[in-house]
Amino acid sequence: MTLLSAINEVCDVVSLDRFQSVYGNNDPNAQTMVALAQEAGDEISRRGDWSKMLKTQTVSSSPHNLPDDFQRMTPGGAIRTSAGVFLRPVTNSSQWAVIVGVPSTQPYFFVKTAQVLFSPASSAVAAIIEYVSKNWVLTGSSDERATLLADDDTPLFPERLLTKGVLWRWKRQKGLPFDDVLAEFEADLAHELNADRGVA
Repeated sequence: MTLLSAINEVCDVVSLDRFQSVYGNNDPNAQTMVALAQEAGDEISRRGDWSKMLKTQTVSSSPHNLPDDFQRMTPGGAIRTSAGVFLRPVTNSSQWAVIVGVPSTQPYFFVKTAQVLFSPASSAVAAIIEYVSKNWVLTGSSDERATLLADDDTPLFPERLLTKGVLWRWKRQKGLPFDDVLAEFEADLAHELNADRGVA
């Protein structure tokens, strides 16, 4: 399913004529639908650790610059040393100031701005970072990005969630009852997340 087909499915439900093209279309309904699709996709991508959005990166030294598509670390062991030892996260700069430079057998990491800092610094060499990418859009040329820019863009999460995310937002914007559609969206989102993790 593409951006165009997802929006046309919404059009079928809300009794609008289907579009031949939506991205760059001057029709106010098309522009609204594209904006709602972007909003829905951003939310869906943030609410789960979708398998197609999980990425890894190898570190060479500390500090290490995070990749441009970095959204957040994966939960429960986001960084491991080359020997397979998990680094413990430090969540604030005060704790980091106490830990950094203190000899320890336990390696630590701290995310500051767009960098990861390691203590001891030697634990950074060949460490593996597992993270969730902010890029949820797959282009027709198989590139990934975080913004919808073409009719044939597809999401990296189950496509029907995009349709349902646009549908309840459209109804809300038009002042129509949307609680039942939102409830369906939430149930489908929970189901698809579990299925993506292999537990559904």
